[in-house]
Amino acid sequence: MAGEQYRAQQRRATEHFFVTGALGCLGAWVVRNLIREGVGVTVYDLGASMHRLELLMEPQEIAQIQFIQDDITDTETVCRAVEESGVNRIVHLAALQVPFCKSNPPLGAAVNVVGTVNVFEAAKRAGISPVVYASSMAVYGGADLYGPEVQDGDPFHPLNLYGVYKEANEGTARIYWQDDGIASLALRPYTVYGPARDQGMTSTPTQAMLAAAKGEAYHISFGGTCGYQYADDVAQTFIALARLPYEGASVFNIRGSVAHMSEVVDAIVAAEPSAAGRITYEETPLPFAEAQNEEPLQNLLRKAPYTPLSAGIARTIAHFKQALAAGKIQ
Repeated sequence: MAGEQYRAQQRRATEHFFVTGALGCLGAWVVRNLIREGVGVTVYDLGASMHRLELLMEPQEIAQIQFIQDDITDTETVCRAVEESGVNRIVHLAALQVPFCKSNPPLGAAVNVVGTVNVFEAAKRAGISPVVYASSMAVYGGADLYGPEVQDGDPFHPLNLYGVYKEANEGTARIYWQDDGIASLALRPYTVYGPARDQGMTSTPTQAMLAAAKGEAYHISFGGTCGYQYADDVAQTFIALARLPYEGASVFNIRGSVAHMSEVVDAIVAAEPSAAGRITYEETPLPFAEAQNEEPLQNLLRKAPYTPLSAGIARTIAHFKQALAAGKIQ
């Protein structure tokens, strides 16, 4: 215990994280965890809405964050922000999600592809390594191309522009390691769920959990079997990766819980019995493989954070109920 306390004190004294996209779901969870550790955090985000941070954090915690409101697509602005904030860790999560990339491809490319290049360029100039960032299950193709689960190293066949842009990010990271020695580690989440997950193609299971907390009905937009990752687990994994001394450019599949949508609905009803009969779903599955093999990630971290699906859903609904009672959400 004394050793753990000493390491925590050292982190508080020496670490300062630069988190892009921190007003999004995963970014907000990363910031929440870091602030509660007492670690310095600089947030870089073009948005102004604080609703996800406010859902997860108390006002006095949010007050400890250094905010920079600016554009990830502007190279010099990103580089200057990294240099002037004095950070020594980078977690890059700024991205437009599937529907937004589809509706505005040039903007999606600017944010998701150029923005990632800018973060790596800033890391190179500041001498920060590794860079930790989010890729996605969307780099893979349809379920018919793989077995029951995709493996690290399986070929990419993205089915949408978001997946194409994430594939480009992985290539960007590889070249920055090859040419400039900037290491990187990334995760490929699938269906992230939990408080603050309120937009994107795979957000509707979480919307169903919120509806259950409100006593309302909800129809989930897809079905079938897929991987579910509790948002806090993914955030903690990003933080753990950022603290690793690392050489190379690696991207890891992340499994979480693999479940059929009927199991998700059953877990919602178990956490909130009044939701019985009110939560329904489409039968059509997502067009991806059902699961990812995460053995390389487990070998790297020895034990990646993991919350079982039933526990994660129960925590999510409980969090929503507390937030509703406090007037944080309506």
